[in-house]
Amino acid sequence: MFFPCKNQVQSAGIELGSYQARSKEQEAEILQWIEDVLGEKLPSGQYEDILKDGVVLCNLINKIAPGSVKKIQTKGTNFQLMENIQRFQAAIKKYGVPEEEIFQTADLFEKRNIVQVTLCIYSLGRITQKHPEYTGPPLGPKMADECKRTFTEEQLRASEGHLNLQMGYNKGASQSGQGSFGNTRHM
Repeated sequence: MFFPCKNQVQSAGIELGSYQARSKEQEAEILQWIEDVLGEKLPSGQYEDILKDGVVLCNLINKIAPGSVKKIQTKGTNFQLMENIQRFQAAIKKYGVPEEEIFQTADLFEKRNIVQVTLCIYSLGRITQKHPEYTGPPLGPKMADECKRTFTEEQLRASEGHLNLQMGYNKGASQSGQGSFGNTRHM
């Protein structure tokens, strides 16, 4: 679907961030993982409403990496509750979640980009598998381990004589016999 300008998209009642499809299965898997890590049942409700105030997220990172978030606001103004989300973001960044996978505070609190929130929590679940001190349940696929290869000097010298076909192959179709451009073909 093509919308020539942002105003037409908004006037059509479509959020710009809603092009990415939300997956209820992934959201349910994340909520189940959080329950398993915390060892307690989460309140019922919509995925984004359960996570909105940041309390569950702060408890989650404190369970994964104890002491990551020192102060958690359970009540207060919107600004105070948004601080919970900011503390969670700082803690997971320190834990190793790549900055480009961390959602913005408004993505969750104002429900602007819930898909990014899901991506971020999956990233946290992936990173926990790299920490040997974490013994809880996994979330998402296991990250690949580095496989460093070492070659002897003799193996490196032997490989210099090999032609690598990734560099290109010029034995196939060619234009030989085509003549120069513009000439007629003599029969």
